[in-house]
Formats: sequence, C-alpha cells, structure tokens
Amino acid sequence: MIEAQNLTKRYGQRLAVDNVSFKIKTGKVTGFLGPNGAGKSTTLRLMLGLDMGTGLTLFDGKLLHEHPQPSRVVGILLEAKAFHPTRTAREHLRVLAAAGDVPLARVDEVLDMVGLTAVAKNRPGKFSLGMSQRLGIAAALLGDPKYLLLDEPANGLDPEGIAWLRDFLKHYASRGKGVFVSSHLLSEMSQLADNIVVIGRGKLIADTSVEALLSDKGRSGTFVRTSKISAFKKVLKQAGYEVTESNGGLIVAGVKPEVIGKLAYEAGVPVSELSPHGASLEEAFLELTATSGEYHGKTGGKKS
Repeated sequence: MIEAQNLTKRYGQRLAVDNVSFKIKTGKVTGFLGPNGAGKSTTLRLMLGLDMGTGLTLFDGKLLHEHPQPSRVVGILLEAKAFHPTRTAREHLRVLAAAGDVPLARVDEVLDMVGLTAVAKNRPGKFSLGMSQRLGIAAALLGDPKYLLLDEPANGLDPEGIAWLRDFLKHYASRGKGVFVSSHLLSEMSQLADNIVVIGRGKLIADTSVEALLSDKGRSGTFVRTSKISAFKKVLKQAGYEVTESNGGLIVAGVKPEVIGKLAYEAGVPVSELSPHGASLEEAFLELTATSGEYHGKTGGKKS
C-alpha cells in the first residue's frame, strides 16, 4: 500500500497542496481527479520527493529512497517527452535500465508491451505525443514495479491507444499491483478506476470507491418519461422530491422507480419510461468540484 500523509506544498502565500492524505491499494486502479490548477501534478511530485514540502509518502511502510531498488517499487510517468531527443527509443530505455539495475533484456519486452517495437531504432524527438506517451509508459514499466504513478498517460493517444491503455492498466492491477493515474478524461476514468481521489484548490475533496461515489443518495434516483411532464413535475415537487428535467423526461433524486411508479399511478399520470438513474462520473465530479476550479467561465448571456 502507498500512504500519502499530510502532503503540503506552499508557493509564497499560496497553498498548492494543503494537508492531503490518502491511500493507494494494490489490486486496484485509483483515479486522481481535480480541476486545472487543483494541485494534482504537485501532489505526485511531493509523493516522489521531487518537490520540497512537508508530509511524507510511505511505499509499503518505507520512504521510497529506503528501498534498495526504487525502480522495482514504483514506475513513474510525469512528462511525456522526458527523453534525450538524439537517442533512439531503445537507447533511451537502455540508459534507464542500466541506471535502475534492470536487465537490458527487459528493454525489448517493454517496447513490445507498449507497441513500439517497430520504431525502437527511431529517435523519439520526432515522435507524436501519443508515441511519446507510450515510450514514457515503457520507461515506467522497466522494473516491473509494484506500483505505477502516471500523470495524464492518455494525453495524445488515439481511441485505439486509450482502449489499449485502459485494458493494460486494469490487467496490471489485477496482478496484485497498484495503479495511481491522473486524467481529465472522465468518461474513460469511469471505465478504468476502482477508487477515486479528488482534490480541489489543493485540498482533498473525496477518497472513495467509484461505486460508492456514484451510488450516493444525492446522485442516484429515477428517470421517468411521461406525456404529462409539467403536471407530474408539480406532483413530485408537492411530494417533496427534488426534480430536474433531462432528455425529455424527469430525474427524481434519491428515490427508487417503484416509489415513483406508484405515485404516477395514484396521480393518473401515464408513464412511458421508468428506470433507475445513476449519475455519471462527470456529473459527480462537477458536483464535488463546483467551487474548486481555478477559473470559472460564463455559459452565455449578459451581465445584469
């Protein structure tokens, strides 16, 4: 298990990371979410000892530098283009393998794993962003580490590459390893992550499972479609339910379909669709971080 404890980073008077603590378990993919400027990258750097701050991070009960071979403990991707542009992809990985005391035979293994065997002799300075990401992931995998810490690894990947990354990381975690991955692709994270850590303006907002986050009473409910939408909306509000219109129907928060079906029957309202409604990860994320964004734009209209 990785335990981040009271991580704090200050830039002058501004707290970039404010007393953040969470755990990353093996056998699971943990997603790391937050608005732009929330402190995600700074948190990752603090965990790895790359930024000066306070707090500590324990990897299986030890600081990272206390492990004899850190590359076998954690694999890291922080920047897609962190390589020497004049070396070939294979040479780049061979240098990292030598530095990490990893057998050189592992280089070709990871190149094959990320789909870069055909371009192993090419210089990555001319790689696309997606290919650079794959090379960065290969570097993280060199030591076959117990944990992966990846900052926006899907950036620049095409849909096929994103699907590959999702399946790869889920399989990696299923081997009893831990994966901690930040991403702004919320639809993808909903398919990938088992647990979620959310920060906003440097503070921890949530540390929970995706299932628990989406099944929260305030985010689950019932979708109902009826030809008498206005009349039934009035009935629901009079009954004390929170109601919003969506996709030509009504979403009733925090209540099961059978309750709404009974209420419609008693009110004489015809129902053409009645189904459970679960919030998407995007909806839950936007609700959690509503006041935590660095910038807030307007959706239209003029100032009054």
